[in-house]
Amino acid sequence: MTELKNDLLIRALLREPVSRTPVWIMRQAGRYLPEYRELRKQAGDFMSLCRNPELACEVTLQPLRRFKLDAAILFSDILMIPDAMGLGLYFEEGEGPKFERPVRTASDIRKLPMPDVADKLGFVFDAVSTIRGELDGEVPLIGFAGSPWTVGTYMVEGGSSRDFQKIKGLAKEDPATLDEMLAKLASVTTDYLNAQIEAGAQAIMIFDTWGAALPRDDYRRFSLQSMQQIVDKLTREKYGQQIPVILFTKGAGETLEDMVETGCDALGVDWTTELATAREYVRDRVALQGNLDPATLRESPEIIRQGVADTLASYGTGPGHVFNLGHGITPDIDPDHLGVLVDAVHELSPAYHS
Repeated sequence: MTELKNDLLIRALLREPVSRTPVWIMRQAGRYLPEYRELRKQAGDFMSLCRNPELACEVTLQPLRRFKLDAAILFSDILMIPDAMGLGLYFEEGEGPKFERPVRTASDIRKLPMPDVADKLGFVFDAVSTIRGELDGEVPLIGFAGSPWTVGTYMVEGGSSRDFQKIKGLAKEDPATLDEMLAKLASVTTDYLNAQIEAGAQAIMIFDTWGAALPRDDYRRFSLQSMQQIVDKLTREKYGQQIPVILFTKGAGETLEDMVETGCDALGVDWTTELATAREYVRDRVALQGNLDPATLRESPEIIRQGVADTLASYGTGPGHVFNLGHGITPDIDPDHLGVLVDAVHELSPAYHS
């Protein structure tokens, strides 16, 4: 495979010395870019973009043409696995993802098929290999999946939820059945991520958007345990290169201490926890990724630069920091404002890597 010309992200995730802090942005390929909106219009809908390897490649590369980012991230969706299980994923404008056939009972969960990811999701792996070819080693490619708990919330609720009433009810009334569903998801997700690595992904991120909706003990059982099962069986080296693994639980707070024990290489941190505090929690055992508040990008260039400076200062000196937002970039952001952020990281971060 082509040797990486810019390996700052990989080295930072492995807590190796770097000349400056690498930067990439969650949802960096998406609706805030006019070229993305145009391509989506041409494709017809979101799922058509995801299922077309050439179009998914184009979307993945769009932000790299605008900004000096240190990574590409596969354009896809965290709900590909339940769609492959036959739950009928669809998107309604303004309402987010929904499933035609949610799973609500022990019988529903027992009947969930274990899809062959190569058969059902081959278009994702075709996209990964296509993107790797187009990148030609300029920056690494990040593959990803949703955590079993987060994906499970959509499967049980039937779509997005604010209170997670149905899945929390299942956790209280029939926890063994919920465990069974999460174990199935962990197994398929492991296959899915390993296939991404086989196709060319050079780092892996697991998005646990809704883990913090659980009390800490329930979080350990229903969210962290299934992520642990995935981490334990992931391919961690390919062609002699380590494949770093990033876990991100939005709103993790002090549970970052628990997440370190999984054996992951890095933890994403949202904007509600100072990086200095997060660094105390993890005691430099893993790298940290984050964590500027996405809302900062609505502000003036001066405020954005100050936000970058404050984030860098919060992490402090030494290896192990990847600059990112504390969650995904929102559709209303002026792309030029992201350019201000990226340029500020390039300019201000070398002082922290003497």
